[in-house]
Amino acid sequence: MISRQLCLLATVLGAASFAAAQAHQPGSFEDGGDTLVSAMMMFLGNTEKVYILDKSEGNAAKFGDYPAMGAVYDIASRQAETMGVETNVFCASGMHLPNGSFATFGGNGAIGKGGNVSDVTYPDNPHQGLFDTQYGDYDGTKAIRILNPCKDGDDFTSPNCQWFDNSSLLSMQSQRWYSAAEPMGDGTIVLIGGFTNGGYINRNYPNLDTATEGGAANPTYEFFPANGRQEQFMNFMNKTSGLNAYALTYLMPSGKMLVQANYSTVLWDPLTNEETDLPDMPGQIVRVYPASGANAMLPLTPENNYTPTVIFCGGIYMDDWSWGNYSWPFADTWAIPSSNKCHTITPEPTDGSTVDYVEDDDLPVGRTMGQFIALPDMTMLVVNGGANGTAGYSTRTYYTLEAPYGMSLASEPVGQPALYNPRAPKGQRWSTAGFDTSSIARLYHSSAILLPDASVLIAGSNPNVDVNLTAPFPTTYKAEVFYPSYFSATNRPTFTGAPSTLSYGGDSFDLKVPASAYSGSANDAADNTTVVLIRGGWTTHAMNMGQRIMQLNNTYTVNSDGSLTLHVAQPPPNPNLFQPGPAMLFVTISGIPSNGSWVIVGTGNIEQQPTQPASPLPANVRVDGVSGTGSGASTSSGGADGSKKNGATSSHTGAIVGGIIAAVAAVGILGAGFGIWMARRRRASARQALALSYSTSTAPARAGGDASGTRSGDLRNSDSSAFLPLSQVNGTTPWSANASSLNVHSPYFDESRAASAEFNPYHQNAPRMSTNQARGPF
Repeated sequence: MISRQLCLLATVLGAASFAAAQAHQPGSFEDGGDTLVSAMMMFLGNTEKVYILDKSEGNAAKFGDYPAMGAVYDIASRQAETMGVETNVFCASGMHLPNGSFATFGGNGAIGKGGNVSDVTYPDNPHQGLFDTQYGDYDGTKAIRILNPCKDGDDFTSPNCQWFDNSSLLSMQSQRWYSAAEPMGDGTIVLIGGFTNGGYINRNYPNLDTATEGGAANPTYEFFPANGRQEQFMNFMNKTSGLNAYALTYLMPSGKMLVQANYSTVLWDPLTNEETDLPDMPGQIVRVYPASGANAMLPLTPENNYTPTVIFCGGIYMDDWSWGNYSWPFADTWAIPSSNKCHTITPEPTDGSTVDYVEDDDLPVGRTMGQFIALPDMTMLVVNGGANGTAGYSTRTYYTLEAPYGMSLASEPVGQPALYNPRAPKGQRWSTAGFDTSSIARLYHSSAILLPDASVLIAGSNPNVDVNLTAPFPTTYKAEVFYPSYFSATNRPTFTGAPSTLSYGGDSFDLKVPASAYSGSANDAADNTTVVLIRGGWTTHAMNMGQRIMQLNNTYTVNSDGSLTLHVAQPPPNPNLFQPGPAMLFVTISGIPSNGSWVIVGTGNIEQQPTQPASPLPANVRVDGVSGTGSGASTSSGGADGSKKNGATSSHTGAIVGGIIAAVAAVGILGAGFGIWMARRRRASARQALALSYSTSTAPARAGGDASGTRSGDLRNSDSSAFLPLSQVNGTTPWSANASSLNVHSPYFDESRAASAEFNPYHQNAPRMSTNQARGPF
């Protein structure tokens, strides 16, 4: 048993912001520098650094002797440095942990040049990559990678600042590629579904085995940390067979999850594995990958009683046949318009209303791969995507043997952002006014994340199996920073008194806003001030996993010197509303946000979070004839209306607790220890690899719709896409007993090993990488 204390996480930002707005043009894009690896995945690690991950491919930038798969991006300088990643992180999922660390889950097998299976494969299974000697990546299908974000002044060559990525010591119970990840109220992460080995969509055609597709689909879910719990079959993965990669998941106040895939929706209890059917997506529009419609939880506010509503926009409708199989779509997707429809659903209404999808205002332009970014003025920005087609890549379809846009299955990039204001009257919720159009195509494998100054970092785009700089839509390393309309303000709010931690209920805290933070009447400014908590999430594939935005209840005191004292409630006493972990705290005055202050919500541990009743807030105190001393306009020209309504809810401000997890404790809860069982199972893998086509039967000219993929008027009658039986399965091959005797020091152990109750990946003796060593076998 290996037991060690994890290093303390120190991601605390004190007082926020700058007094005057920097000179950035509202609605514009600025050069964000070079990310070195294409930004398939990103997350904000702290107020200084963004972390970027890419698949294993031939990037010119290297870490050690191999093409890099990871980078750390400095926000201030807009420069990146490569980081070591051992296992192929291609199309993984990811999530924050309660103490501010981040984890990624799964990925692809080891891949070499051209996206081919690696040159070292598992014995008796040449289609499953183990390690590639040219690209230096190991099989990532079961990997769990942990990062403790660091800041300027930290030693980035230290193991404490590097990825822990050693699947012989830490891994999932089964292979997951394109899995979903959603945290629970105690910080445990639920990992759902995915491929074990696959391609475009998660099915063969015709679809005989809707549950496992002969071993290529994973219809189970598991917990991280498992704490002795075994993975379980999830019926929804069977029901939605084919179109359930990266299932869309949102934790609800009850602890159940809204789960959406294919065109089906359920309310699911991960603790009991019980599903309650909810209405189908209207028009059978697909929003899940690879249709990749924009989706997000709308702001949780006192006004809506912190009742979650989820919005889905864009995506695409195609008849069942057109979606094709693992190898490629049957329809020419790049010629099929994306949907411009938006729908919302409130899965757990508190007013007794019927749960159903509600049609909202249409997008200004239909989008696939559009991505919602929650802004601190409580509007939602959509960026990236294309007007036609889907995510994914392929050289061909059923009819077209040479695709016209290289490997891209989408066309007509949509470079102009669009802003959605949920508080605006219906019919007036979308706007593109004053927004420039980017000249950089952001299609498959693009990403975006909110930065601490309330701008948006946009990066990536790589609809190519390997680096291709000359394709119609090339591998993209250039980042951009987009500046929303509130950057028109010449004066940005500032505040002091930000806590480093927030609790679920309990004592309120005060923030002090100086008179220099605004202009005009102090009473008006106070009336139009909101305190907003935002978690930007872990972004990939047009999703921000874990993204949430919450307005904290507050009252105010206007002081005679023009300063404002904001009396702020803690988050409501229900951790399911805003799961424990890192977030940014903003003060927004009349639609103009401050810089974000870094906070940890909850105890910092994976455990049942303590809750307390919300403390009452003092009444508002107004003073007539007092004004702010800030210069110029301090009202946003394009955001929310700036009005606010107060509800109620508060925080001890103790030090951030630093542990990550002890995965085996019987009580299951981790303070500072990190652990896993190390008994290794022999793995099975699918017969075919990503670059190889799954054999298919001769497809009919029409099966549920026109071959062109346009709507024929008849909706599908089965969400699982099951058709007549076909004698076609993907055989599975167990590991050979001598897998560990290869002339490569694999990080996997084929034999059973002693169970480890606790393992600390940050311990100084744990196998790690530093920036001065080549990536490769341990």
